[in-house]
Amino acid sequence: MNTFVNLLAVAFLFALLALPSLIGHARDLRIDRQIRRAQEARAAEATLASAQNVFGRAA
Repeated sequence: MNTFVNLLAVAFLFALLALPSLIGHARDLRIDRQIRRAQEARAAEATLASAQNVFGRAA
């Protein structure tokens, strides 16, 4: 029983120490996703504007 409690204590401490890192990683992934979407939207907008210029319609 004492070994099991020790195992739980070590697992809890590991989770406690790893949690800030995991939260930061998830936040970085979310920010990267937002940046990627913004870049794709900007590229699509530029493509649309250049296509409109080619066909004689001003953007």
